[in-house]
Amino acid sequence: MSTLSLRLPDSLHQQVKALAKKDGVSINQFVSSAVAEKMTALLTEEYLLARQQQGSEQAFLQAMDKVAEAEPAKYDREK
Repeated sequence: MSTLSLRLPDSLHQQVKALAKKDGVSINQFVSSAVAEKMTALLTEEYLLARQQQGSEQAFLQAMDKVAEAEPAKYDREK
């Protein structure tokens, strides 16, 4: 486990403190969770962009040609 010294504006610190209390966790747990969520979003974006580079429109269209023609289920139809 690492220690990180973080400077926050007082207003932000008070909001974090209040939200952590409301969530029933420590400020450390709250901030760790927030950092993990942000990292997940950024890493997911990187992953999807990398996958996009590997993709091929022609391969996609070939795969779609294998899908049988069928009416969408009633719950999938636009109202």
